[in-house]
Amino acid sequence: MIQTIYIEDSIREHPRTLEICQRYPNAALISCERYTSVFNSNSQNFRLQKQQPSLILANKHKGHVLPTPPDYGIGGDSNFYFSHMLNCVYDCRYCFLQGMYRSANYVVFVNYEDFLSEIQSTTENTDGAWFFSGYDCDSLAFEPVTGFMQFALERFRDMPNANLEIRTKSTQIRGLLSQPAINNCVVAFSFTPENISQALEHKVPSVQKRILAMKKLQNQGWKIGLRFDPIIYTTTLKSEYRDLFSSIFESIDPTIIHSVSYGAFRLPKPFFKKMVTLYPEEKLFAMPLTEHQSQVSFGEDTEEECLNIVHKELANFIDENIIYPCS
Repeated sequence: MIQTIYIEDSIREHPRTLEICQRYPNAALISCERYTSVFNSNSQNFRLQKQQPSLILANKHKGHVLPTPPDYGIGGDSNFYFSHMLNCVYDCRYCFLQGMYRSANYVVFVNYEDFLSEIQSTTENTDGAWFFSGYDCDSLAFEPVTGFMQFALERFRDMPNANLEIRTKSTQIRGLLSQPAINNCVVAFSFTPENISQALEHKVPSVQKRILAMKKLQNQGWKIGLRFDPIIYTTTLKSEYRDLFSSIFESIDPTIIHSVSYGAFRLPKPFFKKMVTLYPEEKLFAMPLTEHQSQVSFGEDTEEECLNIVHKELANFIDENIIYPCS
């Protein structure tokens, strides 16, 4: 439950601000000139804040839509991402956000119209561009509060030359099920094997609950994507992913999956060092990790082994043409 809400002065009377605040009638409301004065403050501890995050409502002035890294995508030539929210309600121990941000508080930018306006402008200069949600947050986990995806989908229905990926670990799919599927949207669910998920993906719905959510969406006509990123090395990795894939493809139709991507566990060295400081007892960080070109990973040989195993196991279930390695 949110106990404190920080609100930028400029959007204090914004209809969306008022609507979100009404959901937390007992929360303390604190004004601030800019969200960064709260979010970027030095005197914060991500781990402690994660136990009881506050909510920050703000206006995003620029950078609503940004190009993705070069090897990020699912086959499109023009790829962009946007972040209507910063930070995630889940607590995955491998998540780079805890190394990138000083604060675990949630930031919600209430000027949704500006995001969609910039997306619209971007589509005028590209053909078939992809727009990825879920980079700095989970796309659906906070949807009952923000309603952002509902707002975005209504606009994407009128932009057939733009494609939207909603990436999530959430089962908050009620809003999607309440409306007809649209052809230019893919709901992409992220997975790790059950034992890895239980150990590292705190507060995340179980693998089976996510599979059930996917099945409901697919049965209603929504395009489904699968994302296996990051791949965490274990000595039983092959059997773990074989079991995971069997569970998934026994429940949903593999012949109409839109896309599947996978990627290795990697963290920028500064992020990794901060995460180790936050969670010195975490077993993941005590594994034999190596540094290469300022990235911390399991090492090139182990990484290649993991990627090859996952790719080969996936190929037993689906067409390799829809499998995309992601750096």
